[in-house]
Amino acid sequence: MKQKNNSKKSYRVFTFAWPEIVDSIRKGRKIKIMNEIFQRTFLGNTLENYCWFAGIIVVGLIFLRLFSKLLAWFIFRFLKKYSTGVGYDKLLILLKKPLNTFLLLLTFYIAFTHLDFPLEWHIATVEKFGLRLVIYRSFQIALVFSLTWIFLRLTDFFGLVLMHRASITESKTDDQLVPFVKEAIKIILVIFSVFFMLGAIFKINIASLIAGLGIGGLAIALAAKESLENLLGSFTIFLDKPFVIGDLIKINGIEGNVEKIGFRSTRIRTYEKSYVTVPNKKLVDTELDNLSLRIQRRAKFNVGLTYDTKATQLKSIIAEIQAYIEKHPHVLPNETRTRLHEFDSSSLNIMILYFVDTLEYDVYLDVREEINYKIIEIVEKHGAAFAYPTTTVIMKNNNSSLER
Repeated sequence: MKQKNNSKKSYRVFTFAWPEIVDSIRKGRKIKIMNEIFQRTFLGNTLENYCWFAGIIVVGLIFLRLFSKLLAWFIFRFLKKYSTGVGYDKLLILLKKPLNTFLLLLTFYIAFTHLDFPLEWHIATVEKFGLRLVIYRSFQIALVFSLTWIFLRLTDFFGLVLMHRASITESKTDDQLVPFVKEAIKIILVIFSVFFMLGAIFKINIASLIAGLGIGGLAIALAAKESLENLLGSFTIFLDKPFVIGDLIKINGIEGNVEKIGFRSTRIRTYEKSYVTVPNKKLVDTELDNLSLRIQRRAKFNVGLTYDTKATQLKSIIAEIQAYIEKHPHVLPNETRTRLHEFDSSSLNIMILYFVDTLEYDVYLDVREEINYKIIEIVEKHGAAFAYPTTTVIMKNNNSSLER
């Protein structure tokens, strides 16, 4: 009886566990089949490696912007105490593209580590010249380029911070010094990056390379003669200070405000809102008029009246114009001149000279316009008229007699 009961119990347990056993067997077969599929080889790589390669690239491209923003945020948190006055948005704008490039390179590098070239292609190892070496060196160059780009943009960010601090001070010297130092640091970074690339990637002895320049360096210096002269000109401008950023200057017919002083050239914003770039060598060698150093603006022009104007009218007009200009609140009274200046071919010219006590161009134009309107009123008040170029032709009729 006991044996029958035990057999019934074991049968029941077996019957109850049979579906789970069947499912586990099926799952095991599915896993085995999937493993067999993923282990199939195509061009020297398994399907699993191709899936890893594609998955890493897809994930990297999807989260590329997010990762770049997070990395920029961590950099900003680290530099926050040094970046007074410049927010995270400025840093993100500067670092967005170089960080995207850097992270994209890392994504492709991690993805390609799961793939290999087929053995039957007989491609040389990375230590020998071949496709592997070319790809590896190209990746290293691109990585150094992206890192250099990031450091250059960080230099621009610190330039913005220093410009903000310079704008708070009254002196304009620091406004001129910040762009100069920023450009110098960027040039040093590029040179260091090139030497690092030559030494670390191409295994070139930098010390022997610099020592071996010799005549080649002299040839390069001669070829870069103009650039060196402009560089020396920038140092002259910085030390001698004939002008600073923001000054209104005039040189070779170009008149405008200085917006940037660089190593090679100076950029001027003209009244027409155009952007003129002048080499620093010309600014040092040519006569330069710094209009911002004037204490006032001068106005000088002629007013032409017709020749039928009487002397008494001229005297009254000149005296009234002189009195009005001297009493004007924006005109220096002791520097005003109103005189009958010359007899022109078609007019009696009255010279008017005065100085406006302002350096603002708009105020100067308003004062000059106001005085011009008053001059018109005074001339009309005294019954005179403005002259314009005319030609008078006198025809004489000669009567001749005929002799018979």
